[in-house]
Amino acid sequence: MRMSAAEALVKSLQAEGTEVVFGYPGGVVLPIFDALYEAEGVRTILTRHEQGATHAADGYARVTGKPGVVIVTSGPGAANTVTGIANAYMDSVPLVVVTGQVATHVLGTDAFQETDITGITIPITKHNYLLDDPADLPDVMAEAFHIATTGRPGPVLVDIPVDIARGELTYKRPERLNLPGYKPTVKGHAKQIHQAATLIARARKPLLYVGGGVLASEGWRELKELAELMQLPVVTTLMGKGAFPEDHHLFVGMPGMHGGKFTNYAITETDLLLGVGVRFDDRVTGKLAAFATKAKVVHIDVDPAEIGKNRSVDVPIVGDARTVLAAITAELRKMNAEPRTDAWMRVIDDWRARYPFHYHPSTDTIMPEYAVERVRELTADRPTVFTTEVGQNQMWSCQYLRIREPRTWASSGGLGTMGFGLPAAIGAQLGRPDHLVIDIAGDGSIQMNSQELATAAINGLPVKVVILNNGYLGMVRQWQELFYEKRYSSSTLPQDCPDFVKLAEAYGAFGVRATRPEELDAALTAAFDHDGPAVVDVRVEREENVFPMVAPGGSIDEMLGGIPGGPVSEMLDGELLEEVWE
Repeated sequence: MRMSAAEALVKSLQAEGTEVVFGYPGGVVLPIFDALYEAEGVRTILTRHEQGATHAADGYARVTGKPGVVIVTSGPGAANTVTGIANAYMDSVPLVVVTGQVATHVLGTDAFQETDITGITIPITKHNYLLDDPADLPDVMAEAFHIATTGRPGPVLVDIPVDIARGELTYKRPERLNLPGYKPTVKGHAKQIHQAATLIARARKPLLYVGGGVLASEGWRELKELAELMQLPVVTTLMGKGAFPEDHHLFVGMPGMHGGKFTNYAITETDLLLGVGVRFDDRVTGKLAAFATKAKVVHIDVDPAEIGKNRSVDVPIVGDARTVLAAITAELRKMNAEPRTDAWMRVIDDWRARYPFHYHPSTDTIMPEYAVERVRELTADRPTVFTTEVGQNQMWSCQYLRIREPRTWASSGGLGTMGFGLPAAIGAQLGRPDHLVIDIAGDGSIQMNSQELATAAINGLPVKVVILNNGYLGMVRQWQELFYEKRYSSSTLPQDCPDFVKLAEAYGAFGVRATRPEELDAALTAAFDHDGPAVVDVRVEREENVFPMVAPGGSIDEMLGGIPGGPVSEMLDGELLEEVWE
C-alpha cells in the first residue's frame, strides 16, 4: 500500500504500541501532524513548550517503562528539546524524538528555521538519524525504538526533512533489524557471577548500592530476592528510589551529598560493595579517594563504559541487572550460602537510631521537611506517583518520602534540570491515570515550565503541584550561606511574584495557599481531592537548609549539619563491631 512517509511514521508508532505523543507543530512538521489528526490509538498532547513536551515524554517513560515519544518542528522547536534530551540521556530514559527539518534542497543554506539538530544532539543521544529517503522510514523508526529501549536505555532522535515526509513509499513493517554493531550484553560472565556470589557468601559487612539500572531492567523482584536471601542491607541512589521498598527493614536510605549519616557510615565501613546499575557519580561518592576504601567492589552494569570509569572494581560484570541478579541468587542457592549479616545490621540500626534525618519543628512557621512529611502521610493509603523539581525541594523529598513501589518516582538526576517536575508529572499522569500524581516543587524551579499548567488543565490531567515557597533559589542560597559568607547574589525571589494561587486559577487549575502549620493539612487535602489540576503554595521557613550535607570535595562520612556526629571511626559501637570483625 502506497502512502506518504508521514503516514508511514504514524503506522510505525502504532506498530510499536505508542499510545501518547507529546509535541508542538510547526511548518515543516505539518505533514506528520496532519497524519496524526485521525490516528487510531495514538493520543497527541499539545504542550506549551517543546522542553515541556520532552520532559513529559520522559516522565511517561519513567513510570511505564515504555519509550516516550516527542514530535516537534525544526529550528527553535528542535533546539528547545535539547535540555529534555540531555536530561533523558543522563538518566538513561528511553525517548524517540522526531524533529521536522527544512527541505533537503535547502539543507545547509541557513534556510528559515533550519538547525543542524543531529549535529547538536550527537553527544546527548544514543543515536540519531537524518532521513534522506522516504523508503528508509519503517526501518529507521523500528531501529530507533529498539536502540532507545535496549541495553542502556536512552534517547534517539530522527530528523525528517519536509520533502521526505511528503514523499511516498510502500509501507512494510520490518521483520528483523540489521544492526551488526549494536549487540548489548545481557548475560553476565559465569566466572564473574561465581566470584561475586563467593564474595557475598563470605562478607560480614556487605552492602547493595542500587541505581536506576535496576529500574530500567525491571529487576526489582530479583533485587529483593537476593537482599532477603542473604539479608543484605540496601542503599538506593536518587535514580534508584523505588527499586527497593523503603519501608523494608533492609532499606538503609540514600547515600551521598544529602544522604543519611547512617547511610554514608554504612558505605564507609562496608567490606563488600555491590554496585548494581550505578555510575559511582560524584554526588554519591564525594571525595572518591575516601569512598568505601575498606570494600571489595562488585560492579554490575549493562554499559561496559561505566565499569571502572570512576571507581576501580574487583569483580566487573557486564550485563542486564535483572538477569545478573537472578544468576547471582541462583549461584548462592547452589552454594547453600547463608546470611552472615546479623551483627552488621545491628550496627546499621544503631547508627540509624542515633542519626535519623532531623529538623526543628515550629508552631509558627511551616518547615519544608514537615510539609513533605504531611504529603507523605496524607497519601499513605493512596497509589501515588511523585515527581520533583530540582533543588532543596528535591532533596527534602528524597529524605522524607517513602517510595514503596517501583516506577512511582521521577526526578532529574544527572542533569539536575529545573523545570522537570511539572511536565514530568503530566507524562506520569497519562502513564498512570489511576494514580494520584504530585510534583513537589520549589518556587524557582516551578517557574521554568509553569506554562504546562495549561496542558494539564486543557487535557483534564489532575496533577498536583506542592510548592515549597521560600522566596529563594533555595539550594543556591544555601551554598551562598555556607561557602560565600551569606552574599545572596541573584538568588532572592519575591514570595508574591507571581501569586501562585492566581497563576493556577489563570490556567484553569485550583489554587490554595498555606502560611501556617495548622493550615497545611486542609490545603493539601483540598488539592489532592480536587477533580483537576491543583497548586498548593506552601509558605515555608525561608532560610532552612538541607542537612546533613557533604561539603564539596569532602568525604561522605564527614557531613555538615544534622544530629552531631564525627567521622565514622568515632561513631562505631565497640561491642557490636567486635562481633562483626570476629
